[in-house]
Amino acid sequence: MTPVTLLTAEQKSAEVTDWAARIGWLVGLALFVALVYWLMREGWKWRGTLQGDLPELPSAPDEPGPVKLDMSGRYHGSTTAGQWLDRIVAHGLGTRSRVELTLTDAGLDVVRPGAGDFFVPAGQLRGARLDKGIAGKVLTEGGLLVVTWEHGDRLIDSGFRSDTAAEHGAWVDTLNQMINDTEGAR
Repeated sequence: MTPVTLLTAEQKSAEVTDWAARIGWLVGLALFVALVYWLMREGWKWRGTLQGDLPELPSAPDEPGPVKLDMSGRYHGSTTAGQWLDRIVAHGLGTRSRVELTLTDAGLDVVRPGAGDFFVPAGQLRGARLDKGIAGKVLTEGGLLVVTWEHGDRLIDSGFRSDTAAEHGAWVDTLNQMINDTEGAR
């Protein structure tokens, strides 16, 4: 026998794929992913229920006054003040979205396409700072504008990022000056 004949005699046919087992694994994996998604959704709804004591968010007044600053960017969510991982989801505050911020003498108007708009009256603003993170979003140092405000009996931090990050410093200075002027008038 020649060496070629020996090689061909020892070859076997390829293994046959067990399609039933493969389909079973894929269906099992799809069910597992669906279960995890459902549990995450239920957790989100439960968190909203626990935060149900948060009053309705105010809407902007008809005549807010002249615009001091405006900004386009992203809204990254709100947390309990000082606790950057304790996300607030009640009344849509946990929903990330595009944002148009407008600061007037009346307060801060937060317009969010695809999510609920809200307004923070000037008397409820408590501070502004640059930070690097808020509930699931971490950026470079100073990459996030965080506005602290009071709603009901709770202090809330809301995180914003401008399309032009160089604007953040002006927002912090203007907001803090406005807060100091408001507190001085009381």
